[in-house]
Amino acid sequence: MEYTTGAPSWRLVLRRALGGLRPRRRAQRQRGWSVAVPLIGLAAGLLFTTSATTADGTALRDDRRPQLAQLIADKRIRLEHREKRAADLRASVDQEAARLADVDEPVKRARQRADAMRAGAGFTALRGPGITVSLNDSPQRTTGTGEAAPENDDLVVHQGDVQAVVNALWAGGAEAMAIMDVRVISTSAVRCVGNTLLLHGQVFSPPFKITAIGEPTAMHRALESAEGVQQFRAAVADFGLGYTETVERNVTVRAYDGSSDLRSAEATE
Repeated sequence: MEYTTGAPSWRLVLRRALGGLRPRRRAQRQRGWSVAVPLIGLAAGLLFTTSATTADGTALRDDRRPQLAQLIADKRIRLEHREKRAADLRASVDQEAARLADVDEPVKRARQRADAMRAGAGFTALRGPGITVSLNDSPQRTTGTGEAAPENDDLVVHQGDVQAVVNALWAGGAEAMAIMDVRVISTSAVRCVGNTLLLHGQVFSPPFKITAIGEPTAMHRALESAEGVQQFRAAVADFGLGYTETVERNVTVRAYDGSSDLRSAEATE
């Protein structure tokens, strides 16, 4: 193609540009759609196939909470059966050890040493005066925006809150303790999963009840002076969390009846 200067060449360029902006003819548009429609159909088919494979025969938008609740209930029943089986085995071992102690002097001495430590280890029930502390989530809901609006974490009891109360009660001279009627021993670990409490494989929902046997006045003073408890009580005033102390004249803390396996330990001086 030859390029020339002058008005005729510019008019030619302008005419071609305007011609490119004009609508295509019907035949040209039809040829474009004949290519686009199969591509759209192929993409839709791929999307449907992927959804069907992912769903695997189920509805993708179904609420799975009922299935999760049933799964948790099944696991809890299985755990209860295993705990009962373990308790039966421990009882059988104790009976066999007691039988051997009648005829075997070393076994008898070992049992006597173990029996002397059972109370301190939490394997015997204890009854006496004490305190019960109850911690509960707030009935409020996270509504609104701004600096004063509470968050979800502000309205629930956390692991650190339970541990603060437990540590304060021990510091106040508690002789025995139970959380949700489960005896606390040296290997007990308090864990929170969401707003639920996990203790010795059992899951509990709030309110969380902590009962300690000991001198009530001394334990109350320890709770008053514990920094973690003070912070929680401040949150009670700010966000409506629940905190109650009840003096017990005569309360029973059950014996620990779970596994006593200990992988490692170090004696204190």
